Amino acid sequence: MTAKDILTEPSNTAITAQALTQFCDDYLSASAFKDYAPNGLQVDGGQPIRRIVTGVTACEALIDAAIEAKADAIMVHHGYFWKGEPEPITGMKGRRIRKLMQHGISMIGYHLPLDAHPTIGNNAKLAEMLGLTITEALYPHESHPVGNIAICTPQSAETLIQTITQALGRVPLHISGNYHYSANDQSDQTNVTAPKMIERVGLCTGGAQDMIEQAAAMGCDAYISGEISERTTHSARELGIDYFACGHHATERGGIQALGKLVTEHFGLPVTFIDIDNPA
Repeated sequence: MTAKDILTEPSNTAITAQALTQFCDDYLSASAFKDYAPNGLQVDGGQPIRRIVTGVTACEALIDAAIEAKADAIMVHHGYFWKGEPEPITGMKGRRIRKLMQHGISMIGYHLPLDAHPTIGNNAKLAEMLGLTITEALYPHESHPVGNIAICTPQSAETLIQTITQALGRVPLHISGNYHYSANDQSDQTNVTAPKMIERVGLCTGGAQDMIEQAAAMGCDAYISGEISERTTHSARELGIDYFACGHHATERGGIQALGKLVTEHFGLPVTFIDIDNPA
């Protein structure tokens, strides 16, 4: 979807940025999370909201698309003001925020609350797309788990790869947990015993590759996330758990799209998801 695909006629309904944020805050239980960035309204454009654009990340390309679409607000999963980042609003950050303010566009972001929501969260939507049924938390002590365990019809890794590829539009990187070292062929991942079936799956979208150890500890046959690190390959092989790196961006499109649909249903405002391509 591009900005040109959005209807040009403005909505007769208008709400404030504060009203939109309060609705989302309440629905996502945003105050229950200790996050790496503020959740909710991050930039107040100061104008009534009649049209909304959603996207995964509040990058400059998404802002430009929102300007073209004459949107009054952007809702994203990855917003601004992350812990540890430089505080001055200069350079890339300055350009982004300046464009928002100059065009009166509010920016609202939800990180962990949008990962964890049991109905419209990134994990919930990814599981739904892959035909998985979430049964429990990856970390049982969490009241709002950001990782989950799901079950599926017993299937091979190859079958799951096909399902992921069809659902996300990209082939996942697969690391087999059924690997054994061979001095004759040190680099060949196909040096394995008979393939196992996958039935119990841990999943956490985005950059949660290090939760693979917890997934193995919880008896999962496989673990799905977005990114992969060098160490993830060794963890998967030594823990005997298959790993599927499906893309940080690709695994986190579902939640913000579902939130946008909810906002449309509640407020009657046009909300359009614009996907800024990202191979990572």
